[in-house]
Amino acid sequence: MNNITTDPNLWAICILVFLLGLLIGIFLTAGGRRKWKSRYKAEVENREAWEREHARLKQDLDDREKEWRERDSLRAAAIKSGRDPDDDRPL
Repeated sequence: MNNITTDPNLWAICILVFLLGLLIGIFLTAGGRRKWKSRYKAEVENREAWEREHARLKQDLDDREKEWRERDSLRAAAIKSGRDPDDDRPL
């Protein structure tokens, strides 16, 4: 059995196998890079859409909460005054 350090034929075979593997790897990943980049861009766009939707819903909730607080303060003021806020007649 020959040792790889002493036989030049084994060196040549190892280098050729390495180059073949390198070429096969390059050819197999050539289309994969584009797929990866397109999936990444789609994921970024999806995340940004979710962030915009979240911001819109949060703003909507804040607006509703402001409206609810205003109604509550008007309701509390109406209770203190002892009259119906929809009724225009004085007491």
